[in-house]
Amino acid sequence: MAFSGNYLCTSFKVQLLQAVHNFTLGTGSTFKLALYGENATFNASTTAYTTTDEVPASGTYAAGGGALTNVTPTSSGTTALTDFADVSFTSATITAYGALIYNDSAAGNPAVCVLDFGGAKVSNNGTFTVIFPTADPTSAIIRIV
Repeated sequence: MAFSGNYLCTSFKVQLLQAVHNFTLGTGSTFKLALYGENATFNASTTAYTTTDEVPASGTYAAGGGALTNVTPTSSGTTALTDFADVSFTSATITAYGALIYNDSAAGNPAVCVLDFGGAKVSNNGTFTVIFPTADPTSAIIRIV
C-alpha cells in the first residue's frame, strides 16, 4: 500500500497565505474528494489532483470525485478549523485505499489534504461513504493550530 498517513499538503499551507483557497460556505471555492487505489503515492508534498491510480467511475462516482459541502470555518480556543459534510457515492463498486481533497475551482486543481483509509475500503454495488471526523480542535479534517 502506497498511502502512508494523513497529510495537510505543504503547498496548501503556502496557498492559504496567497489566498488561493476560500472556505466560505456558498461563495467560496469548490472542493472535491477523489478516491484512489493501493498504488497511489500521496504525501505532504502532493501538490495537485491527478487521475493516476484514481478508482474507476462506478455508480455516482465519476472521474474527479465528488463535490464536497464545506462547513463555515470557525475557531475553538486557539485552533482555527473547518470541515466538510460526509460524501456518499451510490450504486458504486469501489475499492479505495485513500482520497485526495483538492480545490476544483482554482487553476491546476491544487491539493488540500491526503486521506489514508488505513487499508482497502470496499463497496459492491452499494453506497461508498466517506465520513469526516468531528469538527473540533483535535479531530477536524482541516485545522490550524
